[in-house]
Amino acid sequence: MKIHILLADDHTILRAGLKMMLNAQPDMEVVGEAHDGRQAIQEAYRLQPDVILMDITMPDINGIEATRQIKKLLPDIKVLILTMHEHDEYVFQALRAGASGYMLKEAADTELISALHIIQSGQFFLSPTAQSVMVGDYLQRVRTGEEKDSYSCLTEREREILKLVAEGYTNNQIAERLIISPKTVDTHRTHIMDKLNLHSRAELVKYAMRRGLLEG
Repeated sequence: MKIHILLADDHTILRAGLKMMLNAQPDMEVVGEAHDGRQAIQEAYRLQPDVILMDITMPDINGIEATRQIKKLLPDIKVLILTMHEHDEYVFQALRAGASGYMLKEAADTELISALHIIQSGQFFLSPTAQSVMVGDYLQRVRTGEEKDSYSCLTEREREILKLVAEGYTNNQIAERLIISPKTVDTHRTHIMDKLNLHSRAELVKYAMRRGLLEG
């Protein structure tokens, strides 16, 4: 089963290089291209690919806003941000918008194929630079007292569910896996969010990454 990929980047030469590299993989196929955010949204709806490789700086609508709109419209499509920007605000904005991964273009030749496999399997991928940004942000918040780590307040079952939610599993999938009802999963999830003072799945994923729960 091939991973169907949409390329969204305003640089024609870069798209051509990525397309050649990805189509050379036996289990990947580039099914479409977009040169700006608006076209990315239209092509995502038309082609419904598995993964979109999304640049941030594009004309008309930027990649983060395009990601937000696509995830709202088609939540099953996964988005991997592929960018030159390593600033922390971009990493956080991308995750809040619903991206499943963030990597720098300079690492595309070595990391991109494995990143796409990781994302397609339902997990998250962060380049080492993006990971450093998130850990640095966490440590800064701890130092200033903004972040009170309440992980120790979670029960074993809540920790288990936190990890599964962060890995991208739905309530029904978690229920099936743990042999409990979806309603029970939802109750646990609410308790987790309350205890950790989190307000969205994106925040929960960020928290899990900072705790190192998504490794291995």
